[in-house]
Amino acid sequence: MRIRILAQAMLAALVGLSATAQTIKVDPKVTTYKKVSGVSGNLNSIGSDTLNNLMAYWVEGFNKKYPAVKIQVEGKGSTTAPPALIESTSQLGPMSREMKNEETDKFEKKFGYKPTKIAVAIDTLAVFVNKGNPIQSLSMQQVDAIFSKTRKGGHAKEIKTWADLGMTGDMAPKPLSLYGRNSASGTYGYFKEHALFKGDFKDTVKEQPGSSSVVQSVGSDRLAIGYSGIGYATSGVRAVPLSDEKKNGGAVFAATYENALSGKYPMSRFLYVYINKDPKKPVDPLTREFLKFVLSREGQEIVVKDGFLPLTAKMEAEEVAKLK
Repeated sequence: MRIRILAQAMLAALVGLSATAQTIKVDPKVTTYKKVSGVSGNLNSIGSDTLNNLMAYWVEGFNKKYPAVKIQVEGKGSTTAPPALIESTSQLGPMSREMKNEETDKFEKKFGYKPTKIAVAIDTLAVFVNKGNPIQSLSMQQVDAIFSKTRKGGHAKEIKTWADLGMTGDMAPKPLSLYGRNSASGTYGYFKEHALFKGDFKDTVKEQPGSSSVVQSVGSDRLAIGYSGIGYATSGVRAVPLSDEKKNGGAVFAATYENALSGKYPMSRFLYVYINKDPKKPVDPLTREFLKFVLSREGQEIVVKDGFLPLTAKMEAEEVAKLK
């Protein structure tokens, strides 16, 4: 799901926000969380690795308000979230992609209604290179030709070496060292759909168990290129600005907040937490309050601190309404 549709009405109010994570401010209209009584119990969270750090920070903040509550977090990949919700081994299903139709269908077959999807943050899925790499930008078609063996994006030839990207000097004849996620990852699935145009990955992509592993590998390998959520960026890597030859006149856009909200950056996405909500019943108090905390000003400030991008007040209101 692209962010453009939900965000257009908020753009005018957000023009003044800085593009850097250090200076991004949470929309002042986002609700301040207010502690309530009667919240207790245990929650399990099973799902996305991309959201793993965020979930841990949210749990830490929530526990300061409700120290008796226990929340267990397991982040092995978005693919693990739907089965856990279906089998009722978790109440929270973090995912860095939307559920596939077959996953939704299995859930609905079990419970008689669809899972509820709560957008909790914004991410710009970045293509990272080593900080010493001078490449200025890439088109989505080039990204496809770098990572995919099927090249459904339409690039004329496979990209194997840095010379194929116009690089000169000692790096030019050397092959690109490719890093990516494993197939359990929602980031893997999103990248496959949007960057590979639903094509197939090259066999030479070194699959990593987590987002941080991808970024660490790229940061330690001068010839490396890999993909991960922007929240895992380190000083050892650089996110390459991207263009799409078939959109926006081929203009290049960096992975900034403004470009995510406008939909100009080619790989903007929401991060989600799925829950099992019977439409005939209210959400249980613990799940409801945890997600209200996540969506609140305090929760969205945690999003910024972790390097991701916060929801606007309009988005927050739309998501909180799903918890009633």
